[in-house]
Amino acid sequence: MKGAGDYVTAFDRQSEAAIVEVLARETPGIAVVAEERGGKRAGTMWAVDPLDGTTNFTRGFPVVAVSVGLLQEGIPVAGVVIAPFLQLEFAASQGKGATLNGDRLPALRAIDPSKAVVATGFPFRNKQRMPRYRPVMEGAVLHFEDLRRAGAAALDLAWTAAGTFDGYFELNLNTWDVAAGAALVLEVGGRVSDWSGGDNWVETGDVLAAGPAVHKVLLELAGEPPNR
Repeated sequence: MKGAGDYVTAFDRQSEAAIVEVLARETPGIAVVAEERGGKRAGTMWAVDPLDGTTNFTRGFPVVAVSVGLLQEGIPVAGVVIAPFLQLEFAASQGKGATLNGDRLPALRAIDPSKAVVATGFPFRNKQRMPRYRPVMEGAVLHFEDLRRAGAAALDLAWTAAGTFDGYFELNLNTWDVAAGAALVLEVGGRVSDWSGGDNWVETGDVLAAGPAVHKVLLELAGEPPNR
C-alpha cells in the first residue's frame, strides 16, 4: 500500500518498466512522468499510468487499463488507452482522429443531458474534498439519467470518447490518469476542463469531460456555491 486505498503491485512496476524502456528507445530526449518512478516534468512529456485501476486488478474486476499520453505545453496531443482484459485499444493523435480497436471513432453525438449516462469517481484518497464533490454528484443524479463508477479514470475518459458514457467528472486525479483519455475526448469533439471551466485540469486533477451539452451542465453544477 502506498496510502489509503492506493495500491501498487509487481505488475504495475513491470508494466511501467517495459513502457519506459520503449519510450526511451523510440523517443529519446522526451521527458517521461510515470506513476511509480515519477520523473521531471517538461513542456513536452509522456505521462504513463502502467496499471490504472490497481484496486480493481487486485480484486479480479477487469476494468483495468494501461494509459500512455503525450502532452505539449499541458495539452494532450496523443494517447493510447488499452484495457487488456476487455480486449479494447483506444488511440488518438491530434488532428488525425481517434480509434477503437483500429476503427475510427465518430464525432460525439449531440444528446439531451437528461438522457445522459455519466461516469464519475469518488475522492476516496482525499475524503476532505467530499464537501466539494457531493453537491455535484447529487446534482448530476438529478440532471442526468444515471451515473456509473467503474474505478479507472483512463477508461472512463476513453469510454466517454467512444460514446459509451456521455461525460465524466472527478477530483484529485494525476496527470498520468487523464492525459491519454483526454486526448481521446478532445479528438472526437468533446470538451475537457477543470471544475471552474479553465485549462488547469492537468495540474489540479479536477476534471470535467463531455460533449458540449453535457459539459455545460457539469460546469453549471460544479459552479454552484453550496458546500464548497
